[in-house]
Amino acid sequence: MDKYQAAADESEILPNLLGLTDASAIGLAEFEGFLRADIVLTEALAPATKFTLSYLLEMHRLALGHLYAFAGRYREVNISKGGFAFPAARFLPASMQQFERDWLYQALPTDPNALLDRVGAVHGELLFIHPFREGNGRTARLLANLMLEQQGHWRLRWELIDEVAFPRYVAAVQQSGLGNYAPMQALMRTLSPG
Repeated sequence: MDKYQAAADESEILPNLLGLTDASAIGLAEFEGFLRADIVLTEALAPATKFTLSYLLEMHRLALGHLYAFAGRYREVNISKGGFAFPAARFLPASMQQFERDWLYQALPTDPNALLDRVGAVHGELLFIHPFREGNGRTARLLANLMLEQQGHWRLRWELIDEVAFPRYVAAVQQSGLGNYAPMQALMRTLSPG
């Protein structure tokens, strides 16, 4: 695979800084990176924390910078998953600036239902844009949890999205791309422990 091309096979091993060639070893390294990023960002979380593009890129770099040279940067390749093509890489800078203006710059509501609705819309939009080569879902889930936690809300129970619920999750992401956030917002309520 050319390093500037997307893998034809979604399960193909991406070139990495650790020289890992085993999918399970890469999976473990990614898991450990996101766990570390979660701990660091949660400990630093404050009422004054601003969720911005810079914050999002740093979150991704913290999670995957030990493994991938592209961590903390927008993807430079076009990608698809399950036959669904994400927005083209050349549009990512403008798309992410629009995402920041429309969603991240807005103050988070304090009302729990309004907060879940906002987080659901942010989550769906970010996943639809899919700005990174790897780690989009985990980055979006971590961002959602940090946004909720900052406002005194419990983290979401992402483990409830199992094989049965996953198609509903994917459909909610696709609807978010069309501006229909209701499916993702409903899903957020089912994942909320409170």
